[in-house]
Amino acid sequence: MLVGIPVLALVITLTTGSWHGHAFWDWRLVVDYSIALYFTAFLWLGNRWLWSWLLGQLPRVEQTSRRLWLLAAGSVLFTAAATLLLRLPLHGLLPQYFPLSWTEQQAAVLFNLIPTVVVQTLYETIFFFQKWQENVRRAEQLQSAGVQSQLEALQSQLDPHFLFNSLNTLSALIEPENEPAQDFVEQLADVYRYVLLAREQTTVPLAEELAFVDTYLALHKARFRDNLQVRTQVPAALHQRRVAPLSVQLLVENALKHNVASREQPLALHLSADAATGYFTVENTLRPRPAGLVPGTGTGLRNVRHRYELLQAPHPVTVTTEAGWFRVRLPLLGGER
Repeated sequence: MLVGIPVLALVITLTTGSWHGHAFWDWRLVVDYSIALYFTAFLWLGNRWLWSWLLGQLPRVEQTSRRLWLLAAGSVLFTAAATLLLRLPLHGLLPQYFPLSWTEQQAAVLFNLIPTVVVQTLYETIFFFQKWQENVRRAEQLQSAGVQSQLEALQSQLDPHFLFNSLNTLSALIEPENEPAQDFVEQLADVYRYVLLAREQTTVPLAEELAFVDTYLALHKARFRDNLQVRTQVPAALHQRRVAPLSVQLLVENALKHNVASREQPLALHLSADAATGYFTVENTLRPRPAGLVPGTGTGLRNVRHRYELLQAPHPVTVTTEAGWFRVRLPLLGGER
């Protein structure tokens, strides 16, 4: 504004001023420039406020078309009204140059709309490139966070393709009549198959993540048996909402890793979703393992929080401890990403 307003006023003065035909330093230049600066400052600041206000009301990408139409209509109305009001005091001072006839008013409004369009286009262009750069940075950060999550989920330096193929080979070597072993290896292969498929996606349907978690929990039930009690309550209407891949699994893994699950103290794990709040909740009874056995660093939860921030989730990830329960709520995402 500090540069644009005086420069634009000077351009208008040099192209339309009444001093033409006189010396460059003629007093008419000062008068013309003052009048141009008067109009330019008011129209620039007013239209800029309108642009800024609409951007605050309609900030999302899907609202861009509506915002631009409202901006166009608002700019025309504001410029027309402001032009009339700004010409009134000038008519009193210089009536011969600023008559109030309809023809003159119409010509003045049309003329003022030209710099208005230029200025609004400039603001929109700058805003577009800023959002573009922000989205590029967000995509890079999201990809980095996704890779970190995959590494934490695998908990292994082995190539997942190699491990997946090895599990299929192992399944073929197990005796056909040994059904529990066959089922266990097949479930383990399903877990790694999901990891491989989800690694390239930023979000996945909740139904797919839950199916993966069911398989993951089935593997642990073979070890914990009745010491692990799982309850899932997710309305079918929410199955197509989306979550970050492996985010639910990581919370389930943390519950198993950091809490006691024994016959005397079974571990209760509840998975639920609420359409009213827009959250998916993972909660477990809080019975921490003895200190030092499985030290927690909090890296997994920080990573989950960061991924949902990059995904521009409608609500933040929340973590609470209350009445002997540890609870993490993940915001449900909507639509394809």
